[in-house]
Amino acid sequence: MPKNDSFFTDVSKHPDRYYIIHYSSQSLFDAEAGAYSPRITSIVVRHYQSGQTVSFATHTAAEALGISTDEIEARYDEVENHLLTQFYDFARDRREKYWVHWNMRTVVFGFEHIEHRYRVLTKQEPPSIPVEVRFNLNDLLKGRYGEDYASDPKMPTLMEMNGGRVQGFLTGKEESEAFKAKDFIRMNTSTIAKVGFFSYVITAASKGKLKTAARGFANWIDRLLESRKARIVAFVSAGIAIPVALIQLVLWGATAWETSHTPKTPPAHQSVKIDGGGSKEALRSN
Repeated sequence: MPKNDSFFTDVSKHPDRYYIIHYSSQSLFDAEAGAYSPRITSIVVRHYQSGQTVSFATHTAAEALGISTDEIEARYDEVENHLLTQFYDFARDRREKYWVHWNMRTVVFGFEHIEHRYRVLTKQEPPSIPVEVRFNLNDLLKGRYGEDYASDPKMPTLMEMNGGRVQGFLTGKEESEAFKAKDFIRMNTSTIAKVGFFSYVITAASKGKLKTAARGFANWIDRLLESRKARIVAFVSAGIAIPVALIQLVLWGATAWETSHTPKTPPAHQSVKIDGGGSKEALRSN
């Protein structure tokens, strides 16, 4: 299993092993939530290598159950039960893969929250995703670039530094308002947008092209490589090619000189003329 400091190297080598996950829910501070845990309205999973994205959402679950939009509020338990069951059916055979998330670490917001809602609604134990295969992207970026890689709130700030807000993105407050308005499609669209952005961040950071506010050494290296990549590659290539060519030239010259200055040696057995017109067999030892 890769460690945090080798994550970006490993995800580049083995992109097929990684899934990216995020979800939306009723706000913890909504009066409708009362003393209960917030309802989950959508879960989105994206396969990093292929980009294939799967949604488990309130509006699609309701449609599958034949529940109209007007009936959803009265039948929330059925809809959410179906949503979570579909998600865990998908995750069950992928629990040993690596799951990248954004601050999904507690029962307030995280894998434990999803598990809790599943237990409450189905009265069964979920096929949990092990803690050991979860990677918090926010923590990974802090480890690579430092705590100051983006000002709070980090996710939208990082978006602004890398091309602007992603289309469909909603803040926590906006998602809460969408839930009250029963705009479940908009909530799901926001979750899809966030997962897509996380995929971009992983790729950009792996290639040294992610723009951040950090001033650490890793960030400086990334900026240097991004701005001078072509020149560095050309310089390194030339630095390797020129010495190799010179060495080959010297070796060729030395071989040619040695060949031209080496005296010709007669064969090992050669007939040598002697006085009197006869011949004598001479044996030469080399």
